[in-house]
Amino acid sequence: MQQYDVIVVGLGAMGSAATYQLAKMGAKTLGLDRYTPPHIHGSTHGESRLTRQAIGEGFAYVTFVLRSHEIWREIEAETGDDLLHQIGALMISSDQAAETNAKKGFLDTTEAAAKKFNIEHELLSPNDVRNRFPNFLISDNERAYYEPGAGYLRAEQCVDSQLKLAKKHGADLQYGTVVEQILPQRDGTVKVRTSTEEYDAAKVILSAGPWVRSFLSEKWHNIFQPTRQVLHWLDIEPDHQAAWKNSPAFAWPHGEKPDDFFYGMPSLAAAHQFKMASEFYGEPTAPEETNRDVSKAEQDAFYARHPQNRLLGLNPNVVRSATCLYTAAPDGHFIMDDHPEMENVFLVSPCSGHGFKHSAAIGEMLAQLMTKGETSFDISPFSLSRFSVA
Repeated sequence: MQQYDVIVVGLGAMGSAATYQLAKMGAKTLGLDRYTPPHIHGSTHGESRLTRQAIGEGFAYVTFVLRSHEIWREIEAETGDDLLHQIGALMISSDQAAETNAKKGFLDTTEAAAKKFNIEHELLSPNDVRNRFPNFLISDNERAYYEPGAGYLRAEQCVDSQLKLAKKHGADLQYGTVVEQILPQRDGTVKVRTSTEEYDAAKVILSAGPWVRSFLSEKWHNIFQPTRQVLHWLDIEPDHQAAWKNSPAFAWPHGEKPDDFFYGMPSLAAAHQFKMASEFYGEPTAPEETNRDVSKAEQDAFYARHPQNRLLGLNPNVVRSATCLYTAAPDGHFIMDDHPEMENVFLVSPCSGHGFKHSAAIGEMLAQLMTKGETSFDISPFSLSRFSVA
Protein backbone atom coordinates (compact mmCIF):
# COMPACT_ATOMS: atom_id res chain seq x y z
CA MET A 1 0.00 0.00 0.00
CA GLN A 2 1.35 3.39 -1.02
CA GLN A 3 1.86 5.93 1.77
CA TYR A 4 1.85 9.71 1.52
CA ASP A 5 2.24 12.73 3.73
CA VAL A 6 -0.91 14.28 2.25
CA ILE A 7 -3.61 13.11 -0.13
CA VAL A 8 -5.69 15.79 -1.86
CA VAL A 9 -9.17 14.67 -2.92
CA GLY A 10 -10.43 16.88 -5.73
CA LEU A 11 -8.14 18.87 -8.04
CA GLY A 12 -10.15 21.91 -9.01
CA ALA A 13 -9.20 25.44 -8.02
CA MET A 14 -8.37 24.67 -4.39
CA GLY A 15 -7.08 21.13 -4.81
CA SER A 16 -4.70 21.96 -7.66
CA ALA A 17 -3.30 24.90 -5.68
CA ALA A 18 -2.85 22.80 -2.54
CA THR A 19 -1.18 19.95 -4.43
CA TYR A 20 1.26 22.34 -6.07
CA GLN A 21 2.15 24.10 -2.84
CA LEU A 22 2.56 20.83 -0.91
CA ALA A 23 4.84 19.37 -3.55
CA LYS A 24 6.89 22.57 -3.67
CA MET A 25 7.34 22.35 0.11
CA GLY A 26 8.65 18.80 -0.23
CA ALA A 27 5.66 16.87 1.08
CA LYS A 28 5.02 13.48 -0.50
CA THR A 29 1.68 14.28 -2.08
CA LEU A 30 -1.01 12.42 -4.03
CA GLY A 31 -3.74 14.27 -5.89
CA LEU A 32 -6.91 12.43 -6.89
CA ASP A 33 -9.74 13.51 -9.19
CA ARG A 34 -12.67 11.61 -10.66
CA TYR A 35 -12.15 13.36 -14.01
CA THR A 36 -9.14 14.86 -15.78
CA PRO A 37 -8.80 18.47 -14.62
CA PRO A 38 -9.44 21.07 -15.73
CA HIS A 39 -12.83 19.61 -16.66
CA ILE A 40 -16.40 20.79 -17.23
CA HIS A 41 -18.17 18.84 -14.47
CA GLY A 42 -17.47 20.95 -11.38
CA SER A 43 -16.89 24.60 -10.52
CA THR A 44 -13.70 25.50 -12.40
CA HIS A 45 -14.38 25.96 -16.10
CA GLY A 46 -15.86 28.42 -18.55
CA GLU A 47 -12.67 30.28 -19.53
CA SER A 48 -12.25 32.82 -16.77
CA ARG A 49 -13.06 34.09 -13.29
CA LEU A 50 -13.34 37.63 -11.98
CA THR A 51 -10.67 38.79 -9.54
CA ARG A 52 -10.71 41.90 -7.37
CA GLN A 53 -8.46 42.94 -4.51
CA ALA A 54 -10.83 44.92 -2.30
CA ILE A 55 -13.38 42.28 -1.43
CA GLY A 56 -16.99 43.35 -0.91
CA GLU A 57 -17.77 40.10 0.88
CA GLY A 58 -15.55 41.05 3.83
CA PHE A 59 -12.10 42.06 5.06
CA ALA A 60 -11.20 38.46 5.96
CA TYR A 61 -10.73 37.65 2.28
CA VAL A 62 -8.36 40.44 1.29
CA THR A 63 -5.12 38.86 2.49
CA PHE A 64 -5.96 35.76 0.44
CA VAL A 65 -6.55 37.58 -2.81
CA LEU A 66 -3.51 39.85 -2.43
CA ARG A 67 -1.24 36.87 -1.85
CA SER A 68 -2.97 34.98 -4.68
CA HIS A 69 -2.08 37.75 -7.12
CA GLU A 70 1.55 37.41 -6.07
CA ILE A 71 1.45 33.64 -6.53
CA TRP A 72 -0.13 33.90 -9.99
CA ARG A 73 2.73 36.14 -11.05
CA GLU A 74 5.25 33.68 -9.58
CA ILE A 75 3.65 30.83 -11.54
CA GLU A 76 3.65 32.91 -14.72
CA ALA A 77 7.37 33.62 -14.26
CA GLU A 78 8.14 29.91 -13.76
CA THR A 79 5.95 28.53 -16.54
CA GLY A 80 5.56 31.30 -19.09
CA ASP A 81 1.80 30.80 -18.89
CA ASP A 82 -0.61 33.72 -19.13
CA LEU A 83 -2.90 33.67 -16.07
CA LEU A 84 -3.74 37.03 -14.49
CA HIS A 85 -5.16 39.91 -16.55
CA GLN A 86 -5.35 43.11 -14.51
CA ILE A 87 -7.54 45.06 -16.92
CA GLY A 88 -9.40 46.85 -14.14
CA ALA A 89 -12.89 46.23 -12.80
CA LEU A 90 -15.88 48.47 -12.32
CA MET A 91 -18.31 47.83 -9.48
CA ILE A 92 -21.67 49.58 -9.70
CA SER A 93 -24.40 49.54 -7.08
CA SER A 94 -27.53 51.44 -6.18
CA ASP A 95 -28.83 52.38 -2.76
CA GLN A 96 -31.60 49.85 -3.35
CA ALA A 97 -29.14 47.03 -4.03
CA ALA A 98 -27.14 47.99 -0.94
CA GLU A 99 -30.10 46.98 1.22
CA THR A 100 -30.56 43.48 -0.18
CA ASN A 101 -29.59 40.39 1.76
CA ALA A 102 -27.47 38.93 -1.03
CA LYS A 103 -25.10 41.84 -1.58
CA LYS A 104 -25.89 44.07 1.36
CA GLY A 105 -23.22 46.71 1.73
CA PHE A 106 -21.18 45.23 -1.14
CA LEU A 107 -19.90 48.53 -2.47
CA ASP A 108 -19.47 50.10 0.98
CA THR A 109 -17.37 47.14 2.13
CA THR A 110 -15.38 47.20 -1.11
CA GLU A 111 -14.53 50.87 -0.58
CA ALA A 112 -13.67 50.33 3.09
CA ALA A 113 -11.41 47.38 2.23
CA ALA A 114 -9.60 49.42 -0.41
CA LYS A 115 -8.89 52.14 2.14
CA LYS A 116 -7.88 49.73 4.90
CA PHE A 117 -5.48 47.75 2.73
CA ASN A 118 -4.23 50.68 0.61
CA ILE A 119 -5.57 49.22 -2.63
CA GLU A 120 -5.52 51.64 -5.55
CA HIS A 121 -9.05 52.68 -6.50
CA GLU A 122 -11.32 55.49 -7.64
CA LEU A 123 -14.87 56.41 -6.63
CA LEU A 124 -16.86 57.45 -9.67
CA SER A 125 -20.05 59.46 -10.06
CA PRO A 126 -22.62 58.47 -12.70
CA ASN A 127 -21.25 61.17 -15.01
CA ASP A 128 -17.69 59.93 -14.48
CA VAL A 129 -18.79 56.46 -15.60
CA ARG A 130 -20.66 57.82 -18.62
CA ASN A 131 -17.60 59.76 -19.76
CA ARG A 132 -15.04 57.00 -19.24
CA PHE A 133 -17.08 53.86 -19.85
CA PRO A 134 -20.00 54.81 -22.13
CA ASN A 135 -21.05 51.18 -22.62
CA PHE A 136 -22.24 51.11 -18.96
CA LEU A 137 -25.69 52.72 -18.67
CA ILE A 138 -25.44 53.74 -15.05
CA SER A 139 -28.47 55.44 -13.45
CA ASP A 140 -28.39 58.67 -11.48
CA ASN A 141 -29.16 56.79 -8.24
CA GLU A 142 -26.16 54.50 -8.67
CA ARG A 143 -22.49 54.99 -7.88
CA ALA A 144 -19.34 53.19 -8.92
CA TYR A 145 -15.97 51.97 -7.69
CA TYR A 146 -13.11 51.38 -10.12
CA GLU A 147 -10.10 49.22 -9.25
CA PRO A 148 -7.27 49.17 -11.82
CA GLY A 149 -5.59 46.12 -10.24
CA ALA A 150 -8.67 43.94 -10.63
CA GLY A 151 -9.54 41.92 -13.71
CA TYR A 152 -9.84 38.25 -14.51
CA LEU A 153 -8.00 34.93 -14.33
CA ARG A 154 -7.77 32.22 -16.99
CA ALA A 155 -9.36 29.63 -14.75
CA GLU A 156 -8.63 26.41 -16.59
CA GLN A 157 -5.08 27.50 -17.35
CA CYS A 158 -4.51 28.28 -13.66
CA VAL A 159 -5.53 24.74 -12.70
CA ASP A 160 -3.49 23.17 -15.49
CA SER A 161 -0.37 25.21 -14.68
CA GLN A 162 -0.46 24.32 -10.99
CA LEU A 163 -0.95 20.62 -11.66
CA LYS A 164 1.97 20.61 -14.09
CA LEU A 165 4.12 22.32 -11.47
CA ALA A 166 2.90 19.89 -8.81
CA LYS A 167 4.04 16.99 -10.96
CA LYS A 168 7.34 18.74 -11.68
CA HIS A 169 7.94 19.01 -7.92
CA GLY A 170 7.23 15.32 -7.38
CA ALA A 171 3.50 15.00 -6.70
CA ASP A 172 1.68 11.89 -7.90
CA LEU A 173 -1.53 12.67 -9.78
CA GLN A 174 -4.28 10.14 -10.45
CA TYR A 175 -7.09 11.16 -12.80
CA GLY A 176 -10.30 9.28 -13.58
CA THR A 177 -10.20 7.99 -10.01
CA VAL A 178 -13.35 8.04 -7.89
CA VAL A 179 -12.72 8.16 -4.14
CA GLU A 180 -15.22 5.82 -2.51
CA GLN A 181 -14.24 6.13 1.15
CA ILE A 182 -12.05 8.16 3.47
CA LEU A 183 -11.31 6.10 6.57
CA PRO A 184 -9.40 7.48 9.58
CA GLN A 185 -7.36 4.73 11.25
CA ARG A 186 -6.68 4.04 14.92
CA ASP A 187 -3.01 4.92 14.51
CA GLY A 188 -3.94 8.45 13.34
CA THR A 189 -3.35 7.86 9.65
CA VAL A 190 -6.06 8.07 7.03
CA LYS A 191 -6.89 5.45 4.43
CA VAL A 192 -8.31 6.61 1.10
CA ARG A 193 -10.08 3.91 -0.86
CA THR A 194 -10.87 4.17 -4.55
CA SER A 195 -12.53 1.60 -6.79
CA THR A 196 -9.14 0.12 -7.64
CA GLU A 197 -6.58 1.16 -5.01
CA GLU A 198 -6.02 2.00 -1.36
CA TYR A 199 -3.66 4.71 -0.14
CA ASP A 200 -2.48 5.74 3.32
CA ALA A 201 -1.65 9.28 4.36
CA ALA A 202 -0.85 11.22 7.48
CA LYS A 203 -3.42 13.83 6.43
CA VAL A 204 -6.11 14.33 3.81
CA ILE A 205 -7.38 17.54 2.24
CA LEU A 206 -10.97 17.19 1.10
CA SER A 207 -11.53 19.73 -1.68
CA ALA A 208 -14.25 17.88 -3.56
CA GLY A 209 -16.38 20.87 -4.52
CA PRO A 210 -19.99 19.87 -5.20
CA TRP A 211 -19.17 16.24 -4.34
CA VAL A 212 -18.29 17.18 -0.75
CA ARG A 213 -21.60 15.91 0.62
CA SER A 214 -20.55 12.37 -0.33
CA PHE A 215 -18.06 12.53 2.55
CA LEU A 216 -20.37 14.02 5.19
CA SER A 217 -23.26 12.56 7.13
CA GLU A 218 -26.69 13.81 6.08
CA LYS A 219 -27.04 16.24 8.97
CA TRP A 220 -24.35 18.42 7.37
CA HIS A 221 -25.83 18.46 3.87
CA ASN A 222 -27.79 21.71 4.33
CA ILE A 223 -24.54 23.51 5.08
CA PHE A 224 -23.13 22.59 1.65
CA GLN A 225 -25.58 23.47 -1.13
CA PRO A 226 -24.47 22.73 -4.73
CA THR A 227 -26.43 24.91 -7.15
CA ARG A 228 -26.47 25.15 -10.93
CA GLN A 229 -25.00 28.34 -12.38
CA VAL A 230 -25.12 29.51 -16.00
CA LEU A 231 -22.50 31.46 -17.95
CA HIS A 232 -23.36 33.35 -21.15
CA TRP A 233 -21.35 34.83 -24.01
CA LEU A 234 -22.85 37.78 -25.90
CA ASP A 235 -21.78 39.42 -29.13
CA ILE A 236 -20.94 43.13 -29.19
CA GLU A 237 -22.57 44.97 -32.08
CA PRO A 238 -20.02 46.23 -34.68
CA ASP A 239 -20.82 49.91 -34.04
CA HIS A 240 -20.04 49.52 -30.34
CA GLN A 241 -16.93 47.37 -30.41
CA ALA A 242 -14.61 50.38 -30.04
CA ALA A 243 -16.30 51.35 -26.75
CA TRP A 244 -15.97 47.78 -25.46
CA LYS A 245 -12.41 47.19 -26.68
CA ASN A 246 -10.75 48.37 -23.49
CA SER A 247 -13.69 47.74 -21.19
CA PRO A 248 -12.96 46.68 -17.62
CA ALA A 249 -14.48 43.64 -16.03
CA PHE A 250 -17.50 44.46 -13.88
CA ALA A 251 -19.81 43.41 -11.05
CA TRP A 252 -23.26 44.95 -10.69
CA PRO A 253 -25.79 44.28 -7.90
CA HIS A 254 -28.94 46.11 -8.95
CA GLY A 255 -32.12 44.99 -7.21
CA GLU A 256 -33.88 43.64 -4.17
CA LYS A 257 -33.63 39.88 -4.82
CA PRO A 258 -30.60 37.73 -3.90
CA ASP A 259 -29.87 37.00 -7.56
CA ASP A 260 -30.28 40.58 -8.79
CA PHE A 261 -26.58 40.61 -9.50
CA PHE A 262 -24.46 39.99 -12.58
CA TYR A 263 -20.86 40.31 -13.61
CA GLY A 264 -18.76 40.08 -16.74
CA MET A 265 -15.34 40.08 -18.38
CA PRO A 266 -13.93 39.89 -21.92
CA SER A 267 -14.34 36.61 -23.75
CA LEU A 268 -11.15 34.66 -24.36
CA ALA A 269 -12.61 33.09 -27.50
CA ALA A 270 -13.49 36.23 -29.48
CA ALA A 271 -12.59 39.91 -29.15
CA HIS A 272 -16.14 40.92 -30.14
CA GLN A 273 -17.76 38.98 -27.29
CA PHE A 274 -18.21 39.54 -23.56
CA LYS A 275 -18.80 36.78 -21.02
CA MET A 276 -21.43 37.38 -18.34
CA ALA A 277 -23.21 35.52 -15.58
CA SER A 278 -25.59 36.04 -12.72
CA GLU A 279 -25.88 34.09 -9.48
CA PHE A 280 -28.68 31.67 -8.63
CA TYR A 281 -29.20 30.20 -5.18
CA GLY A 282 -32.07 27.81 -5.77
CA GLU A 283 -32.67 24.15 -5.08
CA PRO A 284 -29.49 22.13 -4.56
CA THR A 285 -28.48 19.72 -7.29
CA ALA A 286 -26.23 16.68 -7.29
CA PRO A 287 -23.37 17.07 -9.80
CA GLU A 288 -24.41 13.97 -11.74
CA GLU A 289 -28.02 15.19 -11.96
CA THR A 290 -27.30 18.76 -13.04
CA ASN A 291 -29.02 19.91 -16.20
CA ARG A 292 -26.16 20.95 -18.47
CA ASP A 293 -28.41 22.22 -21.26
CA VAL A 294 -29.27 25.92 -21.36
CA SER A 295 -32.50 26.78 -23.13
CA LYS A 296 -33.17 29.77 -25.36
CA ALA A 297 -35.74 30.86 -22.78
CA GLU A 298 -33.04 30.91 -20.07
CA GLN A 299 -30.77 32.96 -22.29
CA ASP A 300 -33.52 35.44 -23.12
CA ALA A 301 -34.49 35.75 -19.46
CA PHE A 302 -30.88 36.47 -18.47
CA TYR A 303 -30.55 39.21 -21.07
CA ALA A 304 -33.84 40.85 -20.12
CA ARG A 305 -33.15 40.78 -16.39
CA HIS A 306 -29.55 41.90 -16.35
CA PRO A 307 -27.67 43.48 -19.32
CA GLN A 308 -30.70 44.91 -21.11
CA ASN A 309 -30.93 48.64 -20.32
CA ARG A 310 -27.64 48.44 -18.39
CA LEU A 311 -25.06 47.65 -21.08
CA LEU A 312 -24.95 49.36 -24.47
CA GLY A 313 -24.33 47.66 -27.79
CA LEU A 314 -24.93 43.99 -27.05
CA ASN A 315 -26.76 41.64 -29.36
CA PRO A 316 -29.62 40.19 -27.27
CA ASN A 317 -29.17 36.76 -28.82
CA VAL A 318 -26.76 34.88 -26.57
CA VAL A 319 -24.00 33.23 -28.61
CA ARG A 320 -23.42 30.31 -26.26
CA SER A 321 -23.88 29.27 -22.66
CA ALA A 322 -22.33 26.83 -20.20
CA THR A 323 -23.10 25.57 -16.72
CA CYS A 324 -21.00 25.19 -13.61
CA LEU A 325 -21.72 24.58 -9.92
CA TYR A 326 -21.45 26.64 -6.76
CA THR A 327 -21.30 24.95 -3.38
CA ALA A 328 -22.73 27.64 -1.16
CA ALA A 329 -22.82 27.85 2.62
CA PRO A 330 -25.98 29.38 4.17
CA ASP A 331 -24.21 32.67 4.94
CA GLY A 332 -22.37 32.82 1.62
CA HIS A 333 -18.94 32.58 3.24
CA PHE A 334 -16.19 29.99 2.96
CA ILE A 335 -15.80 26.84 5.03
CA MET A 336 -12.21 25.88 5.84
CA ASP A 337 -11.93 23.71 8.92
CA ASP A 338 -11.19 20.27 10.27
CA HIS A 339 -13.68 17.70 9.06
CA PRO A 340 -16.43 17.46 11.72
CA GLU A 341 -16.44 13.66 11.69
CA MET A 342 -12.99 12.52 10.51
CA GLU A 343 -9.70 13.06 12.31
CA ASN A 344 -6.76 14.33 10.25
CA VAL A 345 -9.05 15.30 7.37
CA PHE A 346 -9.23 19.00 6.55
CA LEU A 347 -12.33 20.22 4.75
CA VAL A 348 -11.98 23.11 2.34
CA SER A 349 -15.11 24.44 0.67
CA PRO A 350 -14.26 28.05 -0.18
CA CYS A 351 -16.80 28.49 -2.89
CA SER A 352 -20.17 30.23 -2.50
CA GLY A 353 -19.47 31.80 -5.87
CA HIS A 354 -16.46 33.95 -5.08
CA GLY A 355 -13.67 31.49 -4.35
CA PHE A 356 -11.45 31.23 -7.40
CA LYS A 357 -9.67 34.55 -6.96
CA HIS A 358 -8.43 33.36 -3.54
CA SER A 359 -7.46 29.83 -4.52
CA ALA A 360 -3.72 30.21 -5.00
CA ALA A 361 -3.24 31.55 -1.47
CA ILE A 362 -5.68 29.02 -0.04
CA GLY A 363 -3.44 26.34 -1.50
CA GLU A 364 -0.48 27.89 0.27
CA MET A 365 -2.46 28.08 3.51
CA LEU A 366 -3.38 24.39 3.25
CA ALA A 367 0.21 23.40 2.60
CA GLN A 368 1.35 25.34 5.67
CA LEU A 369 -1.27 23.64 7.84
CA MET A 370 -0.46 20.17 6.57
CA THR A 371 3.33 20.48 6.85
CA LYS A 372 3.74 22.81 9.86
CA GLY A 373 0.49 22.47 11.78
CA GLU A 374 -0.08 26.22 11.58
CA THR A 375 -0.60 28.93 9.01
CA SER A 376 0.15 32.62 8.64
CA PHE A 377 -3.40 33.17 7.31
CA ASP A 378 -6.31 33.84 9.65
CA ILE A 379 -8.92 31.18 8.89
CA SER A 380 -10.94 31.58 12.10
CA PRO A 381 -13.84 33.34 10.29
CA PHE A 382 -14.34 30.23 8.16
CA SER A 383 -14.91 27.70 10.92
CA LEU A 384 -17.78 25.21 10.79
CA SER A 385 -18.61 26.10 14.40
CA ARG A 386 -20.56 29.15 13.20
CA PHE A 387 -23.32 26.79 12.11
CA SER A 388 -25.65 24.89 14.43
CA VAL A 389 -26.29 21.31 13.32
CA ALA A 390 -28.61 19.00 15.25
